[in-house]
Amino acid sequence: MTVPTHLVRPEIRAERAYRVPTTIEADAKVDQNESPYDLPDEIKRAALDAFAATPWNRYPDDRPHRLIEAIEKKEGLPAGSVIVGRGSNELSHTLGLCFLEADTPVVLPSPMFALYASVARMHGAKIVDVAAGPDLRHDPDEILSAARRSGAPLTIVTTPNNPTGQTIEHAELERIAEGIPGVLVIDEAYHEFLDGPTATDLVMSHPNVLVMRTFSKAFGLAGVRLGVLMGQPEMIQEIEKSRLPFLVGRLGEAIGLEILARPELVADRVAELKAERESLEAWLSDLEGVEVLPGAANFFLVRTPLDHTELRAAMAERGVLIRDVTGYPALAPTDDRPGWLRVSIGSPDENRITRDAFAAILGLEVAAS
Repeated sequence: MTVPTHLVRPEIRAERAYRVPTTIEADAKVDQNESPYDLPDEIKRAALDAFAATPWNRYPDDRPHRLIEAIEKKEGLPAGSVIVGRGSNELSHTLGLCFLEADTPVVLPSPMFALYASVARMHGAKIVDVAAGPDLRHDPDEILSAARRSGAPLTIVTTPNNPTGQTIEHAELERIAEGIPGVLVIDEAYHEFLDGPTATDLVMSHPNVLVMRTFSKAFGLAGVRLGVLMGQPEMIQEIEKSRLPFLVGRLGEAIGLEILARPELVADRVAELKAERESLEAWLSDLEGVEVLPGAANFFLVRTPLDHTELRAAMAERGVLIRDVTGYPALAPTDDRPGWLRVSIGSPDENRITRDAFAAILGLEVAAS
């Protein structure tokens, strides 16, 4: 009997599954924008003790209410303003379910985290692309124009943007929110690395603004899967209707509460990562033939005279994993320029190993220190 895959919706069959290579042991794993730091043992023990004290044979709350309340208090938002999901990826699918159907226009600047476009295609939505300029920044006026022209009920922007690390100024975000006909989702997965106001300032003053956050980056909880969506309570109440209960268990909630209670730990780690990023960017920028696109998060883009595939393989041979981002057309090689690679910021030891690998591959006479 033939497997009836033809019964799967054509929008799904047309997609490729989102796969990430299984974690590989490396001297410097700087390919996934993760925090290089695990949580201290005392925080792990506190979370595990809290989890062990709960009944495992009973369902958790349908929503992680204690964690939600802690986030609302931290952000100065009223009750009912926050959804906590199993990572921001799960919340991206929730947004698609809530706002998109066949032929619905959705404004997606590019390049941008590829999952958003995948979700849109799976719902049969019509992607309204807004290409970045030569500097790989997104023009707020072009985003506004695309939203108005298409009448899109959903516009998504990311700042700092993955994979480029570029930002949209706070005032420009407000201008977009005020000028578009639909909902503006602002993905702030890397907001802890920015100075100044964050998009949560816009949530209560703009009823069409939703803000996405994650515990995976600055908080160092990529393996726990916690994402956050913030908006005005009336909108959040509607979005909640589309979500399954019990998506976040008691252990995830306990871990989230423990890290939120230690803002100084996160702040210290962010400060170190920013300093390390600036140092590595500056070192690479001084090398002949090397071009660096400085980022505002915990990563940056780089290209060298070498073919991107050759460079990535050579780095891997030296124990350094970096990310090939040439699948984004704007970052692909051209006739006269190689493609871009993305380098995350690791621990000081990982960053030293990364410098040494670049030095060896590019034939520098003096090894990086």
